[in-house]
Amino acid sequence: QLKVVESGGGLVQPGGSLRLSCAASGFTIDYYALGWFRQAPGKEREGVSCINSAFGGANYAEFVKGRFTISRDNPKNTVYLQMNNLEPEDTAVYYCAARRPSVQECRLGVNSTDDYHYWGQGTQVTVSS
Repeated sequence: QLKVVESGGGLVQPGGSLRLSCAASGFTIDYYALGWFRQAPGKEREGVSCINSAFGGANYAEFVKGRFTISRDNPKNTVYLQMNNLEPEDTAVYYCAARRPSVQECRLGVNSTDDYHYWGQGTQVTVSS
């Protein structure tokens, strides 16, 4: 069974850091693009960051540029999201998703969730003092 499982969420104070992990099983991530999305209460799911297969180039939403870093460890079949300088507005459930091999660069904009085939259950991130 192909699946991805997120971990690493929690409660952190503003300005703090967290590292989310996304462990894949049932497939190797080498040729998959992986993305992180988030959904806050009452809001639509939005793209945070994604990383391509092959050369591993990444994209970031404007609201996390300079604060979040996505990376992949192919031998560990895991993708990470390092989140620094967290703000209360970052509070959301964070989801990891995998997209089947494609020549297209990963994207984060409108309807980008449609690109991804495997989704995790999410991990809660709460930023509060």
